[in-house]
Amino acid sequence: MSLFLTSTPLSAFIPRSESNRVCLPIKKHKKWLDHCFTRRRLFLKPAFRTGTSCRQAIGCCLSMPLEGPTSSSQLQDSLQYSRAYWVSKSIIAWNIDPRGGSCFLCASKTASLSVTNAGIQGYDVRIELEVDNTGLPIDVKEKFPHIQDYRAFRVPCTSDIKSLLKCQLAVAVYNSDGKWSTVTGLQLPGVLDELFSYHGTLGAVFSKDAVSLYLWAPTAQEVHACIYKEPSGGDPVEVVSLQELNGVWSASGPRNWEGCYYVYEVFVYHPSTLQIEKCVVNDPYARGLSADGKRTLFVDLESNALKPEGWDNLADDKPVLHSFSDISIYELHVRDFSMFHYYSASDPTVSPDFRGNYLAFTSKDSACVNHLKKLSSAGITHVHLLPTFQFAGVSDAKDKWKNADMEMLESLPPDSDEQQAHITSIQNDDGYNWGYNPVLWGVPKGSYASNPNGLWRIIEFRKMVQALNFAGLRVVLDVVYNHLHGSGPFDESSVLDKIVPGYYLRLNTDGCIEHSTCVNNTASEHFMVERLILDDLLSWAVHYKIDGFRFDLMGHIMKHTMVKAKSMLHGLSKDINGIDGSAIYIYGEGWDFGEVAKNGRGINASQFNLCGTGIGSFNDRIRDALLGGSPFGPPLQQGFVTGLLLQPNDYNYGSKEVEECMLACSNDQIQVGMAANLRDFVLTNCDGREVKGSEVYTYDGAPVAYALSPVETVNYVSAHDNETLFDIVSLKTPMEISVDERCRLNHLATSIIALSQGIPFFHAGDEMLRSKSLDRDSYNSGDWFNRLDFSYNYNNWGVGLPPKEKNEKNWPLIKPRLADPSFKPQRKHILAAVENFLNVLQIRYSSPLFRLRTANAIQQRVRFHNTGPSWMPGVIVMSIEDGHQGVPGLSQLDPTHSYIVVAINVSPTTVSFASPTLLAKNFKLHPVQVMSSDEIVKKSTYEASTGCFLIPPRTTSVFVEPRNV
Repeated sequence: MSLFLTSTPLSAFIPRSESNRVCLPIKKHKKWLDHCFTRRRLFLKPAFRTGTSCRQAIGCCLSMPLEGPTSSSQLQDSLQYSRAYWVSKSIIAWNIDPRGGSCFLCASKTASLSVTNAGIQGYDVRIELEVDNTGLPIDVKEKFPHIQDYRAFRVPCTSDIKSLLKCQLAVAVYNSDGKWSTVTGLQLPGVLDELFSYHGTLGAVFSKDAVSLYLWAPTAQEVHACIYKEPSGGDPVEVVSLQELNGVWSASGPRNWEGCYYVYEVFVYHPSTLQIEKCVVNDPYARGLSADGKRTLFVDLESNALKPEGWDNLADDKPVLHSFSDISIYELHVRDFSMFHYYSASDPTVSPDFRGNYLAFTSKDSACVNHLKKLSSAGITHVHLLPTFQFAGVSDAKDKWKNADMEMLESLPPDSDEQQAHITSIQNDDGYNWGYNPVLWGVPKGSYASNPNGLWRIIEFRKMVQALNFAGLRVVLDVVYNHLHGSGPFDESSVLDKIVPGYYLRLNTDGCIEHSTCVNNTASEHFMVERLILDDLLSWAVHYKIDGFRFDLMGHIMKHTMVKAKSMLHGLSKDINGIDGSAIYIYGEGWDFGEVAKNGRGINASQFNLCGTGIGSFNDRIRDALLGGSPFGPPLQQGFVTGLLLQPNDYNYGSKEVEECMLACSNDQIQVGMAANLRDFVLTNCDGREVKGSEVYTYDGAPVAYALSPVETVNYVSAHDNETLFDIVSLKTPMEISVDERCRLNHLATSIIALSQGIPFFHAGDEMLRSKSLDRDSYNSGDWFNRLDFSYNYNNWGVGLPPKEKNEKNWPLIKPRLADPSFKPQRKHILAAVENFLNVLQIRYSSPLFRLRTANAIQQRVRFHNTGPSWMPGVIVMSIEDGHQGVPGLSQLDPTHSYIVVAINVSPTTVSFASPTLLAKNFKLHPVQVMSSDEIVKKSTYEASTGCFLIPPRTTSVFVEPRNV
């Protein structure tokens, strides 16, 4: 590990009041979790991916608030709450009025506090606090906005605070007659940040002759490092006691520790058990692990033995990226990429040892790699990999996996429920999971390596990055800093909560862990949480030469963390760090919900808060308008692409007028999205008024646009969560239309994303009509429902009813569709879809006009022509104008084309559209479409004398005006 790295540092959809929130084991909350999974915006995946409960020794917040003497069990329960906040070294905040009584802070180094009718017993120290009637200071209110109205209590300046913080703590109010009235524990992040914020070295640091360990654990009473020769089993060869200085524990050992393994023993008070616990835990700054993260590997990532040939020069070999506006993203799961061939003898192009692993990306002539090369040649710039850090839910030891009986599954009917029953019976013991169960953020996942022990996962991950770069693709990592899989002192997946309990995880006002991300929310508003996130990003960027980061549930991270991350990454240079940080793009899910909604814990990284930062966020508005409703609304609700008004299904909207209004509003939302969802972009809306993008509204009244720059908008129509694009089109369109028509609608949707301003984002397989047999959440549905066939023979439609847990309520809609053989695409459909997708990418990259770099350029050059109350339903016509060299006005950007028109017709019939603005032009169908195999698009025409475009049904036609040569 380099010394540089270790020393450098929608509205809430689940409105739950703090008083109703509990911290029970997860398995007792299945009904609540199901509700949590039903989230409103984009692909908000369940973070709790396995059936394992998140174990706490004592259930927090199980009883009602306690005031005054009562039974002994209820008295002791009161210590399970932490309703007071030690916010600075001199102030404790508590939402209570002492009413003339006295308030005391009690501490016990041995965790012997108890509550009786006489008050708190078992303390070593008892300190009287003074009420401060001036209230909390401004800086405290800014750091803790959710408690800004709490009362302030002063801690005497003579108190030995650092020693107190290693104890069990409680505060109690006593009435004037000496009887206690209220008692609670304390939350400590505020005072820990003030006293122990640390900028120095952390983790294992290698010098010429020694290895040094540094662990931030200011509340720990004792820390040991247990050194092992082997990745599992046996006794430690050495146990080293670490020494503390200002909250950081350290020790040094010989250089020959390299290649050995270690764990920490941390003795610390844990509020979930009310005991001093010996927590056996990995290093949170681990850069290597044994299988299943049992032990941390001593590994120096700067060692030449870990570097593939040419690794140090990879920054010079990366694909050229002139501007973030040139980015287009392809989202892919490591295992999906190559596992189809494990089950298919028809295309054994991937070595058996590489299938499902990092090394599959190095198979130069495989069908899957060749497909990526086609995408790269057509214009895709980045591959976004679903989580590849160490996550729970899949054992790293492949010999422990249970495998599906593929031969039996293949024999079953397409609408059978037996497939899902078989898959779910082994789903927690197979090799499949999306990976949104973070255990350790900074180490590659072992199950994707040929050997999870030793150095293999590091070397093979680097080979994957190198291979993708050589194929013309930059690499984006999906990072999940908003939550952790484990918590408490006993959970094997718990790391951070064993080291500084109650600090890394965000707590509610009762002191219970927040679960709005579905489990164990982290708190980037705390200094050392933010520090860990930044250090982790730095390690991935420098040591693995990563080109971008996608932040899961980014809205649960503070804006200042994201801004610091961008600034830090962009400050990296090839000369010093071996990487051009200015080319690293970051984006994420900017949803605003849960306890962070409306800046409830500080200014969070939500869509509306991020404008002007250059950080991208997913644009769910264009997705919902194109497909209809939201992923969690009525399944048959249609949108612009899926037949709203023009080809209705059985969904009842109330009246045709309602449908007309919905389609008109969808048209406005899509046009704003095609203009990069810019807040200040001016267009004519369906009522005929000139409005800004922020003055166009969604169905629930929220502004559509929020971006100030095109690179702040990531447009998409599907992603790993929810149904695939082909599946949702098949579900929402009328049953009687043909598979040919559904395939065209699939392509039409992707073409709108591809030809919009902003960053286009595509789910792997959308270009191949990918199906998951209508599974709406395939995170744990195994290879069977997630298969990708890069030989273009199958799209995976009709492989049985999708898993019952998330899909059963829709089985009545799904079953007849799967049973109908006419729904299943044939090889010719898949081949046509691939060609059409490659063509539309080539069109995007044929002109810089599709990739304008500033909001001003988009406002000046982009126009929409089918607008106002007399608009033609189902048609969008967008023009992009260029200037001419030497002529005043617009500058010239495109040397080939002076004008481009994108004409979209989702209706089932040919339409004719004329615009006076587009009269007397020299428009011709784009050469790529002229040369395509799509005979329908070739029927598109333009008549200069009338300015009339003829657009075939369900088609996106692109017209260009060539410059005179």
